[in-house]
Amino acid sequence: MEPSASVRLPQVVSDNIRIGTAGWSYKDWEGIFYPPGMQRRKQHPLEYLARFFDTTEINTSFYGPLKPELAKLWCRKVVAVNKTFLFTAKLYRAFTHSPIAVMEPTSAATIRPTDEDETRTREGLDAIAGEGQLGALLIQFPVSFKNTSLNREYLDRLLRQFIEYPRVVEVRDSSWNNAETLAAFTQKNVGFCNIDQPVLGRSLAPTEHVTAAIGYVRLHGRNYQQWFDSDNRNDRYNYLYNERELAGWKERIESVTARAQTTYVIANNHFESKAGVNALELKAMISGKRVLAPPTLIQKYPELRKIADPAEDTPVPTNMELPLEGAPTLTSRKQT
Repeated sequence: MEPSASVRLPQVVSDNIRIGTAGWSYKDWEGIFYPPGMQRRKQHPLEYLARFFDTTEINTSFYGPLKPELAKLWCRKVVAVNKTFLFTAKLYRAFTHSPIAVMEPTSAATIRPTDEDETRTREGLDAIAGEGQLGALLIQFPVSFKNTSLNREYLDRLLRQFIEYPRVVEVRDSSWNNAETLAAFTQKNVGFCNIDQPVLGRSLAPTEHVTAAIGYVRLHGRNYQQWFDSDNRNDRYNYLYNERELAGWKERIESVTARAQTTYVIANNHFESKAGVNALELKAMISGKRVLAPPTLIQKYPELRKIADPAEDTPVPTNMELPLEGAPTLTSRKQT
C-alpha cells in the first residue's frame, strides 16, 4: 500500500549514502581510472570500480533492455569485491523519449513503447532485483518533457506500470518543480531526482527534494558552451567540478540524506573519469575522512592527493577471472 501525502519520511543516520558514477565502461577511462592493460589481465571493470564505490548507475539499460545473463554476471562481479554494492538502472528510453527525440519534443503523444519493450525490460531488471541488488529504477525524461495534463497522466500510468521497483523520476524542465508534483510523488512513494545541469531557459535548477524513502542526486556538469552546441557527447560531459561547487552540493546532499532512508549520489561528468574524481571528492567531504583512489587517477588529477591515498594494485581472485566480454561500452552512443 502506498503512503499518503501526509506520511512523514523516516529520519535516519546521515551515513546511509551511496556515491558512485554513471556507467563504468568507457574507453577513455583506460589508464586513468582503470590501470593499463586491465582487459589483458581478464579483470572486469566492475571488480575494480567496486573497490572504491558502493553504487553505480547502469546506463546501457537506457539504450536497450538488459540481457538477464549479463545483469547477473555484473551482480556476481561486484559481490565478490563489495558485498554491500547496489546498482541503480535507467529505464529503457522507449518509455521516456520520443523515438526521434533529437527532431521532435518528447511528450506523452510521441512516446511509443510496446508490450515487448516492457517484457524485455522487466527481464533485465528482475535479474538484478532477484539478487537483491537493484537500489532504484531511474525514470529519466528529457528537458522537452514538460508538466502538462497529458504528460502527468502518462507519468502516472508509467509509475503504476513499474510499481514493483523502487522508482525515481528525473525531469529537467522547471515546470515540474512545484508543490503539486512533490505531493504527487510523495503519495506514490516515488523519488524526485535532484540534478545539477547548465541552467538554460526553463531548465531545472538545483533542488534538494525528498519525496520517498530514496533520495537521489545526479551531477551532469556545467558545461554551458557544449551542452547543446556539440554533437560529441564527450564535450557535454567534459566538466570537472571545483571545490566550491562541490561544497554547495555537499550541503544539499546532507539535507537530502537526513530525510531519506538511502541516498544515491551519481556523478555523470564521465569524460576522462572526471566523474570518478568528483565522486571521490564528495565521498571524502561528506565522510570527513581520506579515501582510497586508483593510483592512475591520482596521477592524472594530482589535486586528489589532498583527500585520497593510492590503493594497492591487488590481483583478482582466481575464481573471478572471466573474460571482459559483454561489458557495456558507451563510446559510440550519445548520452542523454
